[in-house]
Amino acid sequence: MGVDAMTFYRLAHGLKKRGVPLLPAVLRKAIYYLHSSYIPEDAEIGEGTQLGYGGIGVVIHRAARIGRHCLISQQVTIGGRSGIEGAPVIGDYVRMGAGAKVLGNIHIGDFAVIGANAVVVKDVAPGAVVAGVPARVIRQDPDPLASYQREMGQLPPRVPLVSVPTSSTLRQ
Repeated sequence: MGVDAMTFYRLAHGLKKRGVPLLPAVLRKAIYYLHSSYIPEDAEIGEGTQLGYGGIGVVIHRAARIGRHCLISQQVTIGGRSGIEGAPVIGDYVRMGAGAKVLGNIHIGDFAVIGANAVVVKDVAPGAVVAGVPARVIRQDPDPLASYQREMGQLPPRVPLVSVPTSSTLRQ
């Protein structure tokens, strides 16, 4: 098993958080030369997120935030737009087809699907399927969790719920 761009990113991101000065930049360059990708160590990428084909040609904006368990195919760009401040915020369990472009200060909802070569410049609702240039909603899933299970063949990993103390537990 080879080392993909996401492995290098996670290592560089961890080192950057620990204050290591030079090595994260070296790893970013390694991602660029080995995978033709730009994945800065400053970007926030959630656990379980995968890059298709090792991350070939993926470009991610420095200020982008990507949720947990997303699938980002090859040649995807998650970036800004000229003259518009901000970068995309991608929800959890989002799937992006090959060559998709997500541009500007927009939000992509949980369980959304971005079609191949789609150019997304507006917010996408949770569970929506978008395609085209510019991207338009072609389907809105009433139950995105069931659609995810049907299409991916599995339920998304469970996230432990944080229990909120009630008044009866506080008195004990």
